[in-house]
Amino acid sequence: MRRDQLEHAIRTACQIIGHPEVIVVGSQSILGTYREDQLPPQATMSIEVDVLPIADGNEETARLADIIEGVAGEFSPFEELHGFSIDGVDLETAILPDGWRDRLVKVQNRNTAALSGEPQFTGWCLEKEDLCTAKLCALREKDRNFVGALLDAGLVDPTVIRHRLAEVPEPHRDAAERGRLWLTAWLPQP
Repeated sequence: MRRDQLEHAIRTACQIIGHPEVIVVGSQSILGTYREDQLPPQATMSIEVDVLPIADGNEETARLADIIEGVAGEFSPFEELHGFSIDGVDLETAILPDGWRDRLVKVQNRNTAALSGEPQFTGWCLEKEDLCTAKLCALREKDRNFVGALLDAGLVDPTVIRHRLAEVPEPHRDAAERGRLWLTAWLPQP
């Protein structure tokens, strides 16, 4: 995935649901902080963008997510045409630390705007260590590979990630602890 594809996904998702902004919560939110040429290949392998609609309550968020998924999700004509899909997600998709909304990274430029130039849509991407926290709470193989690649490249701070894992709210403390144990085992021992 490339940054211009992320911007295209933001614009498309906003147009599909008729909202001016969305949040990108999956691995491709790293493109809000870094360009694809600054990232290791494992960080941009995914061909899907996980988009969280901004709405009042998770029921409405899930409804909007389903609309996005139906129009631009996996196996859609959108994916066939553009080579990537947009997965609508809800508030229960990612486990995030307290304060994550205050650290979102804004993506807004002419490529996130409608073809006429207006309106200009906004994608809010997870901050890089918040993203790694969510990945370590999920702890699937692809998540471990993603975080490991960013750590190996020196693009994220393991101390900040460890701190964020400690800020994961209940009832997700067990998932955060598994992520912390993986991080501790990954880090070089003194």
